[in-house]
Amino acid sequence: MFNAVLTLRLARHGVDIVVIGFFAWIALLPTFKFAWAPLLDRYSVPGFSRFWGRRRGWIMLSQLGIFLSMVAMAFTSDDQNLPLTALFALLLAFWTTTLEVAADGWRIELAPGQAEQAPIVAANLWGYRSAMVAAGSGAVLVAARSDWTLAYLTIAVAAFLPFPILAAMRPERPDPPGRTRALLHGTAISLAIILASAVATAGIGWVLLSAVQGAGFTAETNVTPIVLAVALMPFAALAIALPRINRLAADAPARMPAFLAPYVELFWRYSYGILPLLAFVSFYRMGDVLTLTLSHPLWNAAGYSLEQISMADGVVALTCSMAGVALGGLCAARLPMVVALVIGACASAIGNWVFVWLWFAEPSSWVLYVAAGVDQFGHGLEGAVFVVYLSMLVSPRYPGAQYAFLSGFAFLLPRLIGGAAGTIQKQIGYDGFFMLSGALSLAAILLLPFVMRLRPRIAETEPLP
Repeated sequence: MFNAVLTLRLARHGVDIVVIGFFAWIALLPTFKFAWAPLLDRYSVPGFSRFWGRRRGWIMLSQLGIFLSMVAMAFTSDDQNLPLTALFALLLAFWTTTLEVAADGWRIELAPGQAEQAPIVAANLWGYRSAMVAAGSGAVLVAARSDWTLAYLTIAVAAFLPFPILAAMRPERPDPPGRTRALLHGTAISLAIILASAVATAGIGWVLLSAVQGAGFTAETNVTPIVLAVALMPFAALAIALPRINRLAADAPARMPAFLAPYVELFWRYSYGILPLLAFVSFYRMGDVLTLTLSHPLWNAAGYSLEQISMADGVVALTCSMAGVALGGLCAARLPMVVALVIGACASAIGNWVFVWLWFAEPSSWVLYVAAGVDQFGHGLEGAVFVVYLSMLVSPRYPGAQYAFLSGFAFLLPRLIGGAAGTIQKQIGYDGFFMLSGALSLAAILLLPFVMRLRPRIAETEPLP
């Protein structure tokens, strides 16, 4: 709702493709979820968590934030004030990401092994992609029959439905406070947190937007070189810090502050191997992210109607995505991980290249549905394999924070490039853009020989696996 559907909404309102690309940078927010992920491992939501437990407490707070952010996007759906549209989209991205951090930590704690993770990841991705497809196709269909305000309100109500289901669940503790009291207390605290986050986001956004405009940046500025320079900065900073981290004692991370310990432990465990590892995860999901950025504007430019797009995003995408996730989970459970990763990368590349065929083919519903199906199948397969792989890299001591870092970092480079997608598209066209994005995803295979040879260090105080 803050990415694919929003880019389509902006395209239908005639917003320039370069500006639409800039909106893709909202999806960068989940990349930095490691910055607040340790808070979810360490702190609880007052009221909710005392009754339902820490993980479910954070999920309930996040769902309130998601609902209110989407309602705000509904009532600004004319996109006459783009900074306001961006503000509410950012808030939606923040609460969606917080929900993912809580759910991922819970999932990894439930099933720490590869064989156990594969079916849980498949089930998780079925739910995730089903919701994504339902929101995308549902919103587009409602917008086609009515308007974007009703579309966002409809999905907001649907997104809120799990909240009462969670509220009806039994408590986690044997001696919880009263359910009604916990619900009222948690809701009041959550609304205060949501309001404070909205005010803080608005203030920070105003400062950043003023700085960017003051520096002379416009839609005509070629941001691609700047984006690539920014993308290299984390690797440079980590390379500088690694010699010192590498010399630390094995128990040093455990004695560090909670917001540092998970990441220092991860870097210590993989030592210099963390650099090719992070490069690999940065390229592996490249095709998935870049497809999501410009696929809907491409469909709009190719002349497809909202009804056709709704069907492609709905029945077609859901069926093919679920099939891809199922096969990806099976590959991750039954095949050597290196083989599963190669299959996923190839599927992702094909999922991008199919849009080159769509762009040159005579527009028809059949062409659109085939392209959408191949895209969703390939990226569903790739996503399932990748989630299992990342889950195997984390330490049982810091599952939520480390998974948040790895999964967030995996999208840093793709989402940075995604923000420049409009600029790139104007230079090389839609066909060149999707050829390039598929090739970048496939390039991850070149790093596999280095990545699969990595053997993490084990602290002497830890039992051997």
